[in-house]
Amino acid sequence: MRFRQRLGAALGAAAALALATPPSAPAQHHPGRGPATALRHIVVIFQENVSFDHYFATYPHAANPVGEPAFHPLPHTPPVNGLSGPLLAHNPNATNPGNGADASNPFRLDRSQAATADQSHAYTDEQRAFDHGAMDLFPRYTGRKGPPPGWPSPQGVPAKLLSKALAMGYFDGNTVTALWNYAQHYALEDNYFNTTFGPSTPGALNLISGQTNGVIQTANGRFGIEDGGAGSLTDYSDSDPLGDACSSSTHTVFRMGGSNIGDLLNQHHITWGWFQGGFDLSATNPNGTTGCDRTHHSAVTNLIERDYVPHHEPFQYYASTANPLHRRPGSVASIGHTDAANHQYGIRDFFAAVRAGHFPAVSYLKAPAYENGHAGNSDPLDEQRFLVQVVNFLEQRPEWKSTAVIITYDDSDGWYDHVASPQVNGSSSPADALAAPGVCGSGTPALAGYAANNPHAQGRCGYGPRLPLLLISPWARPNFVGANVTDQTSILRLIEDTFLHGQRLGHGSYDAFSGSLDPLFDFSRPQPQNTRPLWLDESTGEVAKPNASRPLH
Repeated sequence: MRFRQRLGAALGAAAALALATPPSAPAQHHPGRGPATALRHIVVIFQENVSFDHYFATYPHAANPVGEPAFHPLPHTPPVNGLSGPLLAHNPNATNPGNGADASNPFRLDRSQAATADQSHAYTDEQRAFDHGAMDLFPRYTGRKGPPPGWPSPQGVPAKLLSKALAMGYFDGNTVTALWNYAQHYALEDNYFNTTFGPSTPGALNLISGQTNGVIQTANGRFGIEDGGAGSLTDYSDSDPLGDACSSSTHTVFRMGGSNIGDLLNQHHITWGWFQGGFDLSATNPNGTTGCDRTHHSAVTNLIERDYVPHHEPFQYYASTANPLHRRPGSVASIGHTDAANHQYGIRDFFAAVRAGHFPAVSYLKAPAYENGHAGNSDPLDEQRFLVQVVNFLEQRPEWKSTAVIITYDDSDGWYDHVASPQVNGSSSPADALAAPGVCGSGTPALAGYAANNPHAQGRCGYGPRLPLLLISPWARPNFVGANVTDQTSILRLIEDTFLHGQRLGHGSYDAFSGSLDPLFDFSRPQPQNTRPLWLDESTGEVAKPNASRPLH
């Protein structure tokens, strides 16, 4: 295990690293060879609910049992800060009496166990599982019992999948085969964190704005909305966007104030779009479902799930970038530009636009729910199919030589990860529990709220759990593992540096001091060096030959 990444053996060490006031001025962009000269298209595939250890705990070593796709690492594959030795055989989650009968070492989930129960990924529960940085109370606070949804009965389900020890489960390269193959041929970041603790909506808001403070309007109560100080409100839970035609009519809904990256891209006349499965309410699925109730059935989970999840669509929370009635674009040529659709589209619109030569500069892709990787409604095998379809499609395009694809996640789902995040922003609110009840970090003021009258917004404890991030691009360093500290707003920073001359959102956004993803790239030469496309089989994740006739979304 690399000592450089033991960032959080205790909260005190983590707090000493950070909780200093961020720079008052945004980082400067330096012209020259780099993302601004090499990249014309950035595609962010934003999946659901995976910790780093849940998918990469033993990378690059897989168990390779008979009957599962085999994985054998390339020579000289660098190690990751994963699980080995005492962390596998004598893990603190197995010895901490606070976990009771659910105490467990990490354990491998095989391919037949791809469908699992959802774990707790609440803002407070995740902080409690961190246990002051000891990372030893995951079964107690984030563990949720099985059996997997869709299973007719608990019979035949291993005991650990029926207990809260399930939070300690992980997959390897025999199940998440495609992701491990992408890591072999492109770049993997193993020091990348959720910007704050908490579930999908905070993660999605951080992805596009770096700011969860700024809730300006709510309806149906204020569940998951924290007093952010100075009369402001902060979201720390999952609630639907106010006004979305598919949002809940009974649960809390809200609208955000302030700006997001879409606003900056519009100001600079940069084409962009959010493309989400099920967003197009005019489409009809093969099973006859349409509107907000479009569904797919998964043979892996044995569930029928709605494609569109409103609280996964961050731009819908901002009046400036929302398309509440899900209006369609005026034409394929208008995708990426401002019209009735306001940059919000269905997933099929992405493929249509790229095929027609209208590839937006910045594209966010959100899979339909059954393929988004979220335990409880999706799984790694359905997720893999979606990811491989997208990457195989893009690698055939003439624009590929100037494209970067980022695969990452909105939150950890509460799955175990052994690395305690560096604490760069403290908070003192009833929802916090990292250092003590009601306290995250030292409480030192660090980040402001979205409005000028709030010098330090509460309910934004961060960084949160460690997540995977993969960079797939001809400009990516092959078989490379990044080491610098990054978070979800590092993607904001990459977009800002590539298309906006380094302009930052400001107003308390984490992008003011986010780590750079540039080390994952090789910009040392005028032309990209990693130019040989990697075509994978969407069912197995193994290296395969191209099949141009395969239908895509």
